[in-house]
Amino acid sequence: MYRQLTKEEIAILESQNCRAENWNAIEVSTGFETSHIHHVAFSGNIRLGQFNSLFSFPGGVKKHSGLYQATLHECEVGDNVLIENVQNYIANYKIGANTFIQNVDCIVVDQKSTFGNGVEVAVLNETGGREVKINDKLSAHIAYILALYRHRPQLIAQLNGMIDYYSQKHASETGTIGENVCITNTSLIRNVRIGDNARVEGVCRLENGSINSNEYDPVHIGYGVIAEDFIICSGSKVEDGVMLTRCFVGQACRLGHAYSASDSLFFSNCQGENGEACSIFAGPYTVTHHKSTLLIAGMFSFMNAGSGSNQSNHMYKLGPIHQGIIERGGKTTSDSYILWPAKIGAFSLIMGRHYRNPDTSDMPFSYLIENNDETVLVPGINLKSVGTIRDAQKFPKRDNRKDPNRLDQINFNLLSPYTVQKMFRGVEILKGLQEHCGEISESYTYQSCKINNSSLRRGLELYDKAIRKFLGNSLISRLEHYTDSIDTVRERLKPDTPIGLGKWRDIAGVLMPKQTVDELLNGIESGEISKLKDINAFIAKAHENYYSYEWTWAWDKIQWYYHLKLETITPNDIVRIVEDWKEAVVSLDQILYEDAKKEFSLNARTGFGADGDNNEQRLDFEQVRGVFEKNTFVASLIQHIERKTNLRNRVVEEMKGLS
Repeated sequence: MYRQLTKEEIAILESQNCRAENWNAIEVSTGFETSHIHHVAFSGNIRLGQFNSLFSFPGGVKKHSGLYQATLHECEVGDNVLIENVQNYIANYKIGANTFIQNVDCIVVDQKSTFGNGVEVAVLNETGGREVKINDKLSAHIAYILALYRHRPQLIAQLNGMIDYYSQKHASETGTIGENVCITNTSLIRNVRIGDNARVEGVCRLENGSINSNEYDPVHIGYGVIAEDFIICSGSKVEDGVMLTRCFVGQACRLGHAYSASDSLFFSNCQGENGEACSIFAGPYTVTHHKSTLLIAGMFSFMNAGSGSNQSNHMYKLGPIHQGIIERGGKTTSDSYILWPAKIGAFSLIMGRHYRNPDTSDMPFSYLIENNDETVLVPGINLKSVGTIRDAQKFPKRDNRKDPNRLDQINFNLLSPYTVQKMFRGVEILKGLQEHCGEISESYTYQSCKINNSSLRRGLELYDKAIRKFLGNSLISRLEHYTDSIDTVRERLKPDTPIGLGKWRDIAGVLMPKQTVDELLNGIESGEISKLKDINAFIAKAHENYYSYEWTWAWDKIQWYYHLKLETITPNDIVRIVEDWKEAVVSLDQILYEDAKKEFSLNARTGFGADGDNNEQRLDFEQVRGVFEKNTFVASLIQHIERKTNLRNRVVEEMKGLS
């Protein structure tokens, strides 16, 4: 309930150096009292809550809520707010309870604003053509469709219509600053909506944006930040001189150390420090830490960019019109370079400089190495890298999102229908090269890349091991607790759904069958799916059903690969698959074990025990790096081999009981 000020209250406020354009335009809540309002100028319609609480600060400092040295115009101030030392004014804002605003210049909404919603970001192609309209509900998956499905103009029109509707629905001439917000030592905040529990301190300038903080996962905007035309989602930290222009920052991202970005999208758990980005689509877990690194006109996810990594998006002819894709799990080494356009397969490592526009999307887990200005492709070799497995294990552990409403659906699986379908295709391509050029050819040419004979043969071997590992994993997981009889086994092997057959897609972090993606796109085009929240709900449901869809795909491949049928499969057939799986798993783990051992070799100890003999070098190394056998990753590898061997033994015994 609100009431007007009494004459006595007006007199007291005036005695405390307060003034108002019209005292009758001020309303106050029940419980309001005047003690903590000093040197304040009011204009327009004002609503004030009560000021009864104390704020506690580091060092033991306490301050009472209230209004001190400020100018407020057309504002609503909630209960127990503290506003002091406003150099210019706060205008057209609704300020939530328990919020603290101190030492600010100007906080204003000066026009009807959408607060960053509907801003067009020229992603991938900085000259335009793949614009994504950012909004509060934007997921990596919606952005992926907007950016890459331009060949379906009706789809894009429908999506943009939804975003325009949402943007106008939330447009207002009044901004909001939520509850429990802290804003200190900040210059200009113009046309910005700030959610609950946000901390904004030392910011230079924020214009036309939304800070979607909440009680579950607050946002922190730190010193020296300049941001225009932006949306920053829950749990993110943007600090230390970051500059953003037309950018979307997803949930639990970290941008700092003077990072600079324009026309870019960053989705869940991305990290950017020191370097710069222009027109990039940074899918979940895109990480760049180095001052000399430029990411431009590219699409990435689960990616780690080495120092000095760079790309070119033009060939000095028609300008910066080219784009590139590094599929999930890519890594670049120091001083790597790629001339766009190019498309690099999943979980690949890029070393050196590459000018010939390679497309290695059907060769996942590969190395691309520069040698005498040539791109040398080493297929599948990353499957034997301990770093690849370590990355796969660390991603789920580094999901820092605490907001229960997660915008992005993320599938962390290293082996999936998406990557394994590419291995099948890779095997087909490599065998085709052998047949066409001969098995004893010294090297082969594929997509502007050179493949050495030994690398081709090794790639075939590694892909086959990974395929058998995935198929066996799927089979054993499916049959767990369902081995009472061969009839029970056959019934369990039947897929729950026909969905999952055919090609799979990685839609910026979520893995889905193509037919499910098509169902979604058709639904949007037809108008059956007409809200952004419904799109996100559809994708969340598909993500929830991933393992059911995966089994449909895997069972189809098992039948093809092992020449089996559901009606005639026997326990001996299952034993054969399990034996195959166990051999693949153990041999890959042993390869990883040997790769990990290199980290503890004599060469790796160079630089340790700098002033001592070999014994001191060894002791110094062990104190810093530990002993190989006690390394947590090494120990987990050994346990994995033992666990999978025991699992093989159990399944084989169960199958023998059905024979």
